Amino acid sequence: MGLVRHRIERRLLTPGARLPSIRAMTDGAGVSKSTVVEAYDRLHAEGVIRSRPGAGFYVAAPLAPLSLDVPSSEPARMVDPVCMLRASLEQDPAALSPGCGWLPAAWMPEELVRRALRAVARDGAPDALFDYDTPLGHAPIRAFVARRMAEQDVGVSPAQILTADSGSHALDLICRFLLRPGDTVMVDDPCYFNFLALLRAHQVRVVGVPYLADGPDIAAFARVAESGRPRLYITNSAIHNPTGAVLSPVVAHRVLRLAEAHDIIVVEDDIFADFEAAPAARLATFDGLERVVRIGSFSKTVSASFRCGYIAVRPDWVEGLVDLRVASGIASGRLAAGICHAVLTDSGYRRHVAQMRTRLDQCRVRVLDRLKRLGLTPVVEPASGPFVWCRLPAGLDATRVARGALAHGVILAPGNLFSANGTAADCLRFNVARMENEAVYRLLADVRGVAGV
Repeated sequence: MGLVRHRIERRLLTPGARLPSIRAMTDGAGVSKSTVVEAYDRLHAEGVIRSRPGAGFYVAAPLAPLSLDVPSSEPARMVDPVCMLRASLEQDPAALSPGCGWLPAAWMPEELVRRALRAVARDGAPDALFDYDTPLGHAPIRAFVARRMAEQDVGVSPAQILTADSGSHALDLICRFLLRPGDTVMVDDPCYFNFLALLRAHQVRVVGVPYLADGPDIAAFARVAESGRPRLYITNSAIHNPTGAVLSPVVAHRVLRLAEAHDIIVVEDDIFADFEAAPAARLATFDGLERVVRIGSFSKTVSASFRCGYIAVRPDWVEGLVDLRVASGIASGRLAAGICHAVLTDSGYRRHVAQMRTRLDQCRVRVLDRLKRLGLTPVVEPASGPFVWCRLPAGLDATRVARGALAHGVILAPGNLFSANGTAADCLRFNVARMENEAVYRLLADVRGVAGV
């Protein structure tokens, strides 16, 4: 009975979902048939489930408020997306965090940000300092995004772009706009772990599609598109998180053909665009925003302290999204967007990004070499970006390694944190910008001891 309740509370079973048969539950849970019959009878009496003669048992209860609290067991904590984000955000600035997803403060454009702060404070009109922005959002930022997308051969008007408070906020608005509880959403497996946390909050069914060196596994994508009837597919195109892989043009075309055939909306997160060594294929380039939604933000290269994201969509969706934006958060702040725009258009920004890419390239070479010598194997050897996705030596579980590392004050990112299907138990994601401390390598050199095996 507790197992069924847990699955309902965690949105793994939604109203109308069919429960396993008594025999299947008996086999799967390892309990007697009479125990399952008694549990189903109690749940039926409480109104949590209902029976359909000849068809089985189905979830009947309305969903309880979503609980995103900390899981009770330590292994579960290590593969829970919310817990991972909390651990990264609550850490001591001096702590070692090779599993963290953003760059250290020392890498960020401090002088550009200070210059922008002074300029906005000195020259900004009072409404720029105190008022809400327009419903669509900061016009200069929207024009900047339109120009950037034009460089990727995506023709888009600033009127098709609205600002959000972050990339995660942009995705949340899209999910509110397009999804209903019980819908199916495809994600890459592995994928950015907060995609999973956010989708859980939207009470949808999440299905992972294996992500290869050149994009999603097309055969698996086709099977899920055919059988699962997904509403959305959410992905990174430029630099994939966590693998560092890059989408190829051939795979991009095939994804879009399948999306069109099965009426799937594609959400393309372009947050790592500035880290690219060379422009990669973009789904929005091939599609022209017919069924692709582009989201992004500037937190990875400008600052996470003032939040500024965006959404680019087809024209007929703009008004609905703006209404939703106003209803759920009124409008973006002019001050944050103004500071962000001042940094992005500063003559020093391109130099900052170029220096950051060079520094990441140098770090990546060193990190890959040292990880290989310690017996960790990169699944993909990325050409750009901050992430390296590695497989542990045979027989090691990444969750146990991460749990052991935490006892040493080191935050690692275990593979199943990123896997909707739980297929990455032997993988870890590393941020090469946070791998400069020798203590990290000393810990990894004794990875079996850290894992307690």
